Amino acid sequence: MSDHTNSFTEQNKKPKQSNQLIRDMLAKADIQIAGERSWDIQINSNDLAERLLSRGNLGLGEAYMDGDWDARHLDQFFDRVLQTGLGQEIKPLRLIFQVAKAKVFNLQNIKRAWHVGEKHYDLGNEFYQRMLDSRMTYTCGYWQDADNLEDAQIAKLDLICRKLNLQPGQRILDIGCGWGSFMGYAAEHYGVECVGVTISKEQTAFGEEKYRGLPIEFRLQDYRDVDEQFDHIVSVGMFEHVGHKNYRTYFEVANRCLKDNGLFLLHTIGKNQRKGGVDPWIDKYIFPNGELPSIGEIGDSIDSLFVVEDLHNFGADYDKTLMAWHAKFEAAWPDFEQELGERFYRMWRYYLLSCAGAFRARDIQLWQWVLSKNGVADGYQRVS
Repeated sequence: MSDHTNSFTEQNKKPKQSNQLIRDMLAKADIQIAGERSWDIQINSNDLAERLLSRGNLGLGEAYMDGDWDARHLDQFFDRVLQTGLGQEIKPLRLIFQVAKAKVFNLQNIKRAWHVGEKHYDLGNEFYQRMLDSRMTYTCGYWQDADNLEDAQIAKLDLICRKLNLQPGQRILDIGCGWGSFMGYAAEHYGVECVGVTISKEQTAFGEEKYRGLPIEFRLQDYRDVDEQFDHIVSVGMFEHVGHKNYRTYFEVANRCLKDNGLFLLHTIGKNQRKGGVDPWIDKYIFPNGELPSIGEIGDSIDSLFVVEDLHNFGADYDKTLMAWHAKFEAAWPDFEQELGERFYRMWRYYLLSCAGAFRARDIQLWQWVLSKNGVADGYQRVS
C-alpha cells in the first residue's frame, strides 16, 4: 500500500472517530443523533464533530447559526447537556488563550465598557419592545404568584421596591438602568426620585421620552464617574458586565454613593464556581466582555465595604422569563426577517433557548443581594 493510500485512510478515520466520540458523549445525556425526540440532534454537516472538538461551545453555536445542526427544542437539548456536565468535557486548546486573556487583561475598562451598549442594547428599541414586557424590563421576572410575563416583571419591580423599603421623597441611584423600567415603576408607585446611568444611547432616548414628566434623570455615563450620595442604590442585570478586575471598584463606588443608613440591592446572574470562565459564544455574539460572578467573588469584593443583609436565589424563574421572551420573539420575527436575516434569527434563538436550558439545569443562578454599609439596626426584615 502506498504512502498516499495510507494518508487517505488515516484522513478518513478521523471524521469517523470524531463522530463516534460526539455520539458517545451525547448518549450520556440521553441525546440521540437523528433521533425523533424533541431534544435529539439532527446533523446537517459532516464537519460538525470537528468544529465542536476544535472550538467547543463556540464551534457548537457557530455551527447552529450556519444551519449545520438542529434540535426541535434547543432548551431541552441544553438542559440535558448541562445537567450531565458535557460542557466540561471539551476543552479546545485554541480557547485557552481567551480564558487567559480574560484573567490577565481588564476587558471591562472604561473604554471597552461601552462595547456591549453599542453591540447589544443599541440593536433597536422596536426589536426589544416586541420581545419584552410593556415596561421593557430586560431582566429575570419573579414568577412566584405570576402566570404571565407582564405580571412577573411587575412583581419583580415591586419586590425590589419593598426590599429597599422605599419611602416618598427618597433619591435612588440605578446603576445600569436600562430602559428605565425600575425607575419608572418606583417613581409612579413609591413617590421616589431616580437617577439612572446607562451606556446605551438607545435606552437613554427611549427612557427620556417614556418617562417625561416623572422625577427621573437618565445619564449616558459610566458607573465609575458617579460621585454623589443617594438614599438607596439598585443595580438590576448590570453587574454581569463589570468584570472581576473591576468588582472591588464597583462596590467602592456603591459604598461612597450610598448614605450610611441606606440599602443597596444587587440583582445579578451568577455562576456556581469561581473557576468557570467566560462563555466564548456569548462573548463573541451577544454580550461582549461579559463575565458572571460567583458568590465567593462577590463576597471577597464587598469585604469591609458592606454587610450582607439578605441573599435570595430565584434562578429557576429565569427559565420561564427566557421562554416567554422567546415566544414573543418568534411571534414578532416575520416583521424583522427581511432586515435582520436568517443567521441573526438562528443566533437569537440559540441565545434565548440555550440560556433557558442553562437556568433550567441550574447551571447558572439569579441572585438578589441586599447590602448595607453598617448593618441594619435590629436586623433586616426579609421580604418575599
